[in-house]
Amino acid sequence: MLFAIVSNDVENSLPLRKQARPAHIERLQQLQSEGRLLLAGPNPAIESDDPGEAGFTGSLVIAEFPSLADAQAWADADPYVAAGVYASVSVKPFKKVLP
Repeated sequence: MLFAIVSNDVENSLPLRKQARPAHIERLQQLQSEGRLLLAGPNPAIESDDPGEAGFTGSLVIAEFPSLADAQAWADADPYVAAGVYASVSVKPFKKVLP
């Protein structure tokens, strides 16, 4: 089943994001290579593809996991969690309807 992992950043998270980004991206690439990643990306703090020093306010990952417990465990092990990037993380089942 698909699950949505919605994360909200702490204030001024950009330096923390930069430090943990390589490990964070590596885990997403692993999901992608397994054919389990539907989409992933950050929420820019301003209306721009490259927000620069404004940074980001959170992230969204939609991926396939065997269960909610597995999705939650994967989210809990995110390098951004360990680095203190996220103030909160929500994991919910997701049903793709379109496209």
